[in-house]
Amino acid sequence: MIAIIDYQMGNLRSVQKAFERVGHEATITADPVVLGKADKLVLPGVGAFADAVAELRRRELVSPLVDAITAAKPVLGICLGLQMLFEVGYEDGQHEGLGVLPGEVVRFDVPREFKVPHMGWNQVHYQRQPPIFAGIPDESHFYFVHSYYVKPTNEDLIAGVASYPNPFCAMIWRDNLYATQFHPEKSQKMGLQVLKNFAEYECSQV
Repeated sequence: MIAIIDYQMGNLRSVQKAFERVGHEATITADPVVLGKADKLVLPGVGAFADAVAELRRRELVSPLVDAITAAKPVLGICLGLQMLFEVGYEDGQHEGLGVLPGEVVRFDVPREFKVPHMGWNQVHYQRQPPIFAGIPDESHFYFVHSYYVKPTNEDLIAGVASYPNPFCAMIWRDNLYATQFHPEKSQKMGLQVLKNFAEYECSQV
């Protein structure tokens, strides 16, 4: 079972519908017991970093997420779901993240001709090609909507980069843990292939 973590922030139904389009059911749930029994977890997100982390903690959803990562279950973070995995974010102050990965979340500092948020299609260049990107060519386009991006302390975590105008981390990969700054559910053919690959990914491959 694929479980989408429901903390009342983000595009939960859009992610669920995208999985359905590629032939896989996904359950939206805020029940820690159901999350604990799931084979795979998805942490999507749209909104403010601090509020989202606080809501995950308030609903007691952090432990099932961390337990799944520790147990080598496939986990996919999307957009804010990527950012919250890191130690600290600087949106409207300094705020503690989930601390699953070392690093920080910072705002784009770009020339005046570049608008923030970074919104629209952009190419992703592989540093390492994760299994859930099988069949997806390097430099494929994906859809982004964000004002902040992650800066991992360990750059070996970076699986792909995009540029705006300087390179930034567009996705990470560590063992069973995958996370993208872009929205696969909004990225048409290539994004749906990512979700299909994730749904069909075998835990034994980790």
